[in-house]
Amino acid sequence: LCKDLFERLAAPCEKALADAKLKPSDVQEIVMVGGSIRIPKVQELAKKIFQTDNLDKSINPDEVVAIGAAIQGGVLMGDVKNVVLLDVTPLSLGVETLGGVMTKLIERNTTIPTSKKEIFSTAQDNQNAVTIVVLQGERQMAADNRVLGRFDLQGIAAAPRGVPQVEVEFSLDANGILNVMATEKATGKKQEIKITGSSGISKEEVERMRKDAEDHATADKARRELVDTKNRAEQVAYQVKKQLEEMGAKVPAESRNKIESALSNLDDKLKGDDQAAIEAALNNLMNASGELQQAAGAAGAGEPGAAGGPGGSADGGAKKDDVIDAEYEVTDEKK
Repeated sequence: LCKDLFERLAAPCEKALADAKLKPSDVQEIVMVGGSIRIPKVQELAKKIFQTDNLDKSINPDEVVAIGAAIQGGVLMGDVKNVVLLDVTPLSLGVETLGGVMTKLIERNTTIPTSKKEIFSTAQDNQNAVTIVVLQGERQMAADNRVLGRFDLQGIAAAPRGVPQVEVEFSLDANGILNVMATEKATGKKQEIKITGSSGISKEEVERMRKDAEDHATADKARRELVDTKNRAEQVAYQVKKQLEEMGAKVPAESRNKIESALSNLDDKLKGDDQAAIEAALNNLMNASGELQQAAGAAGAGEPGAAGGPGGSADGGAKKDDVIDAEYEVTDEKK
């Protein structure tokens, strides 16, 4: 008679564990609250879900609910002063980055007030502006989440991709007001936006967005992995092309032809969405580009940009200090 109701108990418990990043074995005790915990089947399911027999039934399951409601009412009326209620952000907050993915800065269920900083970079050479797109949601791809706002940071000094450092800071106060600031570290130029509607979303909409993320989790993960693979491949190809240009005639003709063939093959595979083919072409390029290091060593070359290797930490486009390449809109200030 109640089978369908009992089956519904597992999902919220498993979700609570996932949100807390805990395994059932990490939970030492289960505090039973609410009149339904007297049902033997509910107690049996609780033991099974949390893999423990340690159920705390010492409190009155009915009274504790009423007492909690009374305290909450007292806090809202201003009659109770010595209780602090900690609110959390219902959905993750982040920005759109290279490949149209959402990079989260503040994870959902984070206690507020809170703030988080992260360093991003440019996706193109001599990019002089970026557009910061602020997102809310749990999906992997930016287009599937809620856009809270966007703004431009102008005046970035001309430099190869990956060199400029743009610090993005999210500050979420106790009232749910989100302030997003972007600062270009070399020039100190700043731009910011204040978003008052980040918490102005109904419980029904929050649940809908969470359920949507769960339903599409497998497909979203595959899309994210494909984008990450493409981003990594494009970064390695960029580095190899740059090294070939810098080393010029120091690279033997046979090695150059081999590397250029591998580059062409990777460029061709990047036009499609076959992740395995892209990874194979990337590995082929990385193996071929190993000859660049041999050529550099033979010629006694130690220029910046050659020492780090493809995708390494060399100057001129590689990532530094956990810099994340961001696909930002390019704007020309001269227009």
